[in-house]
Amino acid sequence: MGSRGALLWRQLLLALLPGLCLGQDHFFFAAAGGGGPGSPAPALEVVRRPVVLSEQQVLEAQDLSLSLLRGQGLGPLTLPLPPDLPELEPECRELLLDFANSSAELTGCLVRSARPVRLCQNCFQLFQQVTGKMDNISRAVGNMSESHNCAKSLLMSDRMQIVVILSQFFNTTWQEANCANCLTNNSEELSNSTIKFLDLFNNTLTCFENNIQGDLISFLQQRNYTEVCKNCQEIYKNLSSLYSEMQKLNELKNKAEPGTHLCIDVEDAMNITRKLWSRTFNCSVPCSDTVPLNVLNPAPVS
Repeated sequence: MGSRGALLWRQLLLALLPGLCLGQDHFFFAAAGGGGPGSPAPALEVVRRPVVLSEQQVLEAQDLSLSLLRGQGLGPLTLPLPPDLPELEPECRELLLDFANSSAELTGCLVRSARPVRLCQNCFQLFQQVTGKMDNISRAVGNMSESHNCAKSLLMSDRMQIVVILSQFFNTTWQEANCANCLTNNSEELSNSTIKFLDLFNNTLTCFENNIQGDLISFLQQRNYTEVCKNCQEIYKNLSSLYSEMQKLNELKNKAEPGTHLCIDVEDAMNITRKLWSRTFNCSVPCSDTVPLNVLNPAPVS
C-alpha cells in the first residue's frame, strides 16, 4: 500500500475508533473536496449521514485498533520516526554496551582491590579496556556523520551525561592513584622496579608470618617479637632501601612536579610493612629508615 493509502487508513482508523470502543454499529464520515485524480488526499469530516461498513472493513479496523492498544504500532503503515528522537543505531548501541560491560568489570576490580591497595597491579588491563571503549565512542569510526551522531547521543544528549561522568571518575581515580608510575610500555604492563618491589614485599610478609608462627603461644601471651626483628631485619632493610631508591628516581623524573607520589600500590605496601615493623613488632628502625609523614598517612585515594 502506498503512502497515500496509508494516510487514508490512518484517517479512517481515527474516525472509526470512537465507534469501535463504544460498540456503535454506524459510522459517519464524508470526504471534503472533489476527490479527482489530481486532487490532494481528502480530509475526513464527521457528518450526520450514516454509512454502513462491510464486515471485512470493520474487522480490519478492529485489528488495527487492537495493535495500537497493545503498543504494536501499525506495522508497515508506520511512518519513520523523527530523527531527533533518542533512538540509537545498532552500532552505537553496541558501543554503549561495550562501555557498560567494561565499566562494570573495572568498578568491581577497583572495589575488590581497595584494601589492601592493589588497584594498579590488578586493574590496569581493565582500565585500558575502558579507555579504549571510550575512545571508540568519542572518535570518528566508519561513516563520519553516523559516528558524530553516536558520540553526540551518548556524550551530549542530556545534562546527566552518565558516560562522561563514569569516564571522568575512572580517569581521576587512576591519576590520583598515580598508577602510571607503576607501569611501562604505554601503561600496558608493570615496570621491572614495581615487580621487584612487590616480590620483595611479599617475601618480607612471609618472613614476618613464619617467625610469628614459630612461637605462637609466646607471641600471643607476651607480645615478644624478638625472632621477627632478628630474622627479618635484612629483608626488611632491603625492601626499605629499594623503596627509597624508587622515591629518588621518581623525584628526578618529576623535577617540575614536587610532591609527586609513587603509585598507590607501592606506597600502601611500604606503609603496611613499616607499621608492622616499628609499631606492631616494635623492632628498632635505623636512622636512615625514617618514615615520611605522607607514607604513614597516605592520601584518601587508598
